[in-house]
Amino acid sequence: MFGIFSKTPAKKLQAELNKLSTAAFEAQRNGNIRLYSTLTAEAETVREKIRALEARQED
Repeated sequence: MFGIFSKTPAKKLQAELNKLSTAAFEAQRNGNIRLYSTLTAEAETVREKIRALEARQED
């Protein structure tokens, strides 16, 4: 009954990706290029995890 309110792992990762992307954008706007690079790398790692989950669901 309450299963419709639970998040799937892909949705949780997507939320994390959005958070990291926003933080990276803000860091870049503030001139903190090192933090921007770190956050962008973390976002790319999360993006790869999402792609792996989606590929697994398609099989």
